[in-house]
Amino acid sequence: MAEMQLAFRRKRMMRRMFFVMLAVFLLSGTFAIAQEDIHKHPSCLLCGMDRGKFLQSRMLIEYEDGTSFGACSLHCAAVEFATNIDKTPKMIWVGDYYSNQLIDAEKAVWIIGGSRSGVMTKRAKWAFEKKEDADKFVAENGGALISFDQAIKSAYEDMYQDTKMIRDKRKIMKMGKKQAT
Repeated sequence: MAEMQLAFRRKRMMRRMFFVMLAVFLLSGTFAIAQEDIHKHPSCLLCGMDRGKFLQSRMLIEYEDGTSFGACSLHCAAVEFATNIDKTPKMIWVGDYYSNQLIDAEKAVWIIGGSRSGVMTKRAKWAFEKKEDADKFVAENGGALISFDQAIKSAYEDMYQDTKMIRDKRKIMKMGKKQAT
């Protein structure tokens, strides 16, 4: 009887280990796929920011001609769209604020404003895959729900102020480096 119980426990333990290993394998594969854009575009070509540090705001634009562009934020994606007006986007991806996974930017629920600082912008613009996540964010941080079209339009409206803010920050950083040497 004791041998049967021991064999049963071993079998149950092996089954649990199998499912744990399977879960680890599947989750690591999903993470690797989700991060593939970071390996292809590690930094934003427009501002130099490390896209891996800004998973929640990064964007990936896939063009019809087979090329792609990785941006750190909606601000830099808007600059990319303006400077490559003859290239047609096939797909526009954005990092989900909570999961950091790339989601369809045009189907995402966007939030503008709120108390959380934005990336490359004074007026934050965040994307969420689920409306309930966006509602949670608004309840905690403020802001307003908008569409992708409204988000990209606001990025263009904010462009002058955001570019000025970025220049001022970089000027201060350069001055600090000169004083340190």
